[in-house]
Amino acid sequence: MIRDALHSVYRLGSEILAVRLAVLQRPGGRSPGAFEWMLAATLRSPAHRRWILQFSDEVVARLAMRLDVRQVDEWRDWWLRILFQPARTGRPDYPGRALAWVNERVTQRLEVPAGAGFWQIVRALVWRRGDRRPAFPPYVAWLAFRDNYDRARLWIVHTLFGIPPDTPAQLAHRFDVHLARVMQWRVTSAVVALLGLIGVFWIVTTPFDPFEQLLFSICTLTLALVFRRLDSQYSVLVLIGLSLISTIRYVWWRLTQSLAFDTVAEAAVGYTLVAAEMYTWLILLMGYLQTVWPLQRRIVPLPPDTREWPSVDIYIPTYNEGLDVVRPTVYAACGIDWPSDKLNIYLLDDGRREVMREFAAHAGVHYVTRPDNRHAKAGNINHALGMTQGEFIAIFDCDHIPVRSFLQTTMGAFLKDARCSLVQTPHHFFSDDPFERNLATRGAVPNEGRLFYGIVQDGNDFWNAAFFCGSCAVLRRTALEEVGGVAVETVTEDAHTALKMHRRGWNTVYLKVVQAAGLATESLSGHVGQRIRWARGMAQIFRVDNPLFGRGLKFGQRICYANAMLHFFYGIPRIIFLLAPICYLFFGLHIVQAAALSICAYVLPHIAHANIANSRIQGKYRHSFWSDVYEAVLAWYVALPTTVAFFNPRYGKFNVTAKGGLIEHSFFDWNISKPYLVLLGFNLLGFLAGIARFFYGPSHETGALIFNLAWVTFNLAVLGAAVAVATEVKQVRRTHRVSMRMPATLALPDGRTLACHTRDFSGGGLGLRLPVTLNLSVGSEALVTLARGVNEYGFPVSVVGARGHDLYLAFMPLTPEQDKHLVQFTFGRADAWRDWDAERPHDEPIKALFDMLVMGLRGYQVLANYLLSKLVMRWQNRLRGMRQT
Repeated sequence: MIRDALHSVYRLGSEILAVRLAVLQRPGGRSPGAFEWMLAATLRSPAHRRWILQFSDEVVARLAMRLDVRQVDEWRDWWLRILFQPARTGRPDYPGRALAWVNERVTQRLEVPAGAGFWQIVRALVWRRGDRRPAFPPYVAWLAFRDNYDRARLWIVHTLFGIPPDTPAQLAHRFDVHLARVMQWRVTSAVVALLGLIGVFWIVTTPFDPFEQLLFSICTLTLALVFRRLDSQYSVLVLIGLSLISTIRYVWWRLTQSLAFDTVAEAAVGYTLVAAEMYTWLILLMGYLQTVWPLQRRIVPLPPDTREWPSVDIYIPTYNEGLDVVRPTVYAACGIDWPSDKLNIYLLDDGRREVMREFAAHAGVHYVTRPDNRHAKAGNINHALGMTQGEFIAIFDCDHIPVRSFLQTTMGAFLKDARCSLVQTPHHFFSDDPFERNLATRGAVPNEGRLFYGIVQDGNDFWNAAFFCGSCAVLRRTALEEVGGVAVETVTEDAHTALKMHRRGWNTVYLKVVQAAGLATESLSGHVGQRIRWARGMAQIFRVDNPLFGRGLKFGQRICYANAMLHFFYGIPRIIFLLAPICYLFFGLHIVQAAALSICAYVLPHIAHANIANSRIQGKYRHSFWSDVYEAVLAWYVALPTTVAFFNPRYGKFNVTAKGGLIEHSFFDWNISKPYLVLLGFNLLGFLAGIARFFYGPSHETGALIFNLAWVTFNLAVLGAAVAVATEVKQVRRTHRVSMRMPATLALPDGRTLACHTRDFSGGGLGLRLPVTLNLSVGSEALVTLARGVNEYGFPVSVVGARGHDLYLAFMPLTPEQDKHLVQFTFGRADAWRDWDAERPHDEPIKALFDMLVMGLRGYQVLANYLLSKLVMRWQNRLRGMRQT
């Protein structure tokens, strides 16, 4: 086929040149150039013509040998070998068998010879023959298009763009007109995109040997490193494109060149590994789509006339939390700037505690309870919905302290868009989570939850898919009532409620402006329990209300919801990746049927591009390689709940996350760390087996051995960091200290006053930075005055320490009124969390890798100290017993 094409090109060129010479030789035409005469003489010469044809035959033969095409004139063989590499010696040629099977049935159906040419098959498909109609005449295609056009248009309108079926005809007509106009000026873009897709398909399916693949990867990685430094969202699109090209090349190679297993055991483990990889490929692609263009929405100002502001009910649900946790939230809610006649605060106590009733009466807020705890937090809120009348409902978990500007920041979006059902703000924590506290990484490494509120929710907002997160949000009552209140079918009632509202055509808004702050989970066990509930709930939603199906959602909304739910299925794939190299090192199973050089040539660029792109996208919200640590800690615990919930979505119940607890002494949490200690033991055995295999194993498998040893070494570093997280650091401070600079005035016992500013504060005291040093003895009493806007308030304090210009003070016993003002003047300030997102270090992948490795070594040191202390304690007990006997 290719030889015939070259001959045809040659003949066409000869005819064109002959016509060209004839035109030039006409009277008045210019004389042909020397090159044209020489080329014409060459093409007309029989000797040169034979030489050119022989040369083209030689090119075709060499190309056929390169592609392993057995029949040079068989066009099917050319297409087969362009798309699929030939099978290795002794292995079955599955693509060839599939093509032969398809060719046999197609030619039989068309009643043409089995070796029919390409155009012969096309003619049989389209044009009429003498004895019967063609197999697929053009008018059949036209009838099929006409019959399905309306159905396709309705599917596009209803499913992709989210316009409901009961849309008025006029609106549907306007949509059709708008779509037609868009298509008129986007035809060129569509053609370019189609050509680009064809080019990408050609790039990702072109077979390379390992050296060629290495050169290709070096070129793409160089481009990625250049675009990574460009401060533009378009550079992110380029990085995503390069990452997808590298990933798809790896996927193509992985599925077509590395799955020819020799034994049943290798096939079982190998296909299990491929299934885990397919999950990561899907999550990577959906993650790119979800965060491709963060919206970075701005605050919508309210009208100047407060009479136009709507009424708002504030719900603060509680169950078993202590009064010291609930009190600051209620006091801060009382200080929110909103007309008092349009604001009502409700303490929703599902614990039915008398102390909460008395506190609500004293604080001047409404107290609501119910006779049972049906449906937990969702039922508590739904019960309150029937007892209140506000147009909007603001919800705060009882440990999330709002700032005074919360409603003025969020309510403008509702007045601008009558279909806005939700405004969600970030969940910010002023206390350290277990990862930050146990690893001492606060400020240096973003915590486990910052990625979601830093970039994922902002990406969701671009697709009109911002989730309700259960707290720090405002909802429109009519939208909430339209979906039957807060969802009760799953244990993640917040995300499920947002999904229901999106299905009804409501819009949501995410404002990346912190307007409340709360307490993180104190212990790793509490953190794990919270994540188990989230994982179980997302798996339940995926089963009972799958976002990929059903009406009402747009394409982007489906992707965002599906990615959020599928993300929590990472437990089993993560365990597979932690155990996979052991299959070769310990049992000698070749779970990837390819040379080690080929594996490195394809998998390492894929990993490098994914890390570069995600590092550029996530920046200061998630550092490279730390996702491996977070997932390794939680993988075992989320694997079973998500699997059970997937098969039995009704199983499981809501569990309240404990807040406000103390850790009175440091200890190693042996129980919570048992799963990844077992995984660590398996990897350590695999590493030792690999060392033994290096000296005593087959010499021709050195490359595979080194690759698997590197893999298991990385796993050991990740599991070491996971062990370090299980070392609970002592935490006895009941009131967490928060860094904040704000003006203050210090009134001394001798009557002098000194203007200064705060360094930090807590519910129990504060630190001041003084312009001069003072000689104040411990226990000296003073008065600190803080300002909020035009208001000032003084708080009695006593000195607990001093160092240079820094003075450390403790609040003396405060009255309830003073306690209320203290919360509003500190945690409730409008600028309290203004700098939450500023001056955070951006991700540097190489540095992040070394930081993770250092944490891994620290984990092994902690484990060794723990085991040594246990051993010493056991020997001491034995010696003590021997002395007593």
